Amino acid sequence: MAVTDGAFGMPEVHGTPEGQATENAAGGAATRASDRERDAVVQRVQDAFAEGRLDDAEFDERTRAALTARTHAELDALLADLPAPAGAVPVVPGRGPGRLAIALKSSVRRGGRWRVPERYTTVVYKGGGWLDLRAAELSGPVTTFLAVAYKSRVTILVPPNVRVEMTGFGVTQGLEDEEDLGYRLPADAPVVHVRGIAYKGTVEIATRPPERPALRG
Repeated sequence: MAVTDGAFGMPEVHGTPEGQATENAAGGAATRASDRERDAVVQRVQDAFAEGRLDDAEFDERTRAALTARTHAELDALLADLPAPAGAVPVVPGRGPGRLAIALKSSVRRGGRWRVPERYTTVVYKGGGWLDLRAAELSGPVTTFLAVAYKSRVTILVPPNVRVEMTGFGVTQGLEDEEDLGYRLPADAPVVHVRGIAYKGTVEIATRPPERPALRG
């Protein structure tokens, strides 16, 4: 039954459509975010990083913020200055990703947008290894690395939304990654398993690149 006023018998209006739209928008922004929605934002941030729109620090900050976001408003703020996602890129058939990289008194470097096979081996002899997975495409839910470092350092950078498992000897993980998580990864988070073998060297796993030394004036 409509409510009318006594003078004119007209229905009494409670709020305007504009006010209702504003209230609905505010309610939507305050809606709790799901794990799938967080993952979608992390993917958008990863794409922006691969395209050079975000630097290392911005990528790390936004990824961690997305993983800890509680509402749609917090997620939307992370994408506010990024372009809308483009359409699906057609897959060009070709050779699959390499599974082995060897460096003898030289270096192995992989970074940017590259497709990582489910099993990948790198051997570095008196050199350096740098494997950056932050913008990489993992081929499966579990990716296994065998990293051998002889008098060398092999660094593997992983995004914060990946669960890391380590075995072997001479393998280290940054303390900041162990102590400052601030979130729990979902059960279906991708897994990177690193089996490291280091002789007079180290295999290091981190989510942040090492600090660059300050330039001297």
